[in-house]
Amino acid sequence: MPKMKTNSGAKKRFALTGTGKIKRKHAFKSHILTKKTKKQKRNLTHFGTVSRVDEHQVKSLLGLR
Repeated sequence: MPKMKTNSGAKKRFALTGTGKIKRKHAFKSHILTKKTKKQKRNLTHFGTVSRVDEHQVKSLLGLR
């Protein structure tokens, strides 16, 4: 049986934490930043975690399941 391939887009976008959760970046932080407030841009800088519902799908893309 061939090896399972990791999805290239997913490996660039997600990272595993030590406890097994999946880190992700917030969207809407790349361009058209002039109309966004300082507070909004600052809050988008922080990493978020993938919701529990989507974890199974992201882990399969990363080849972890």
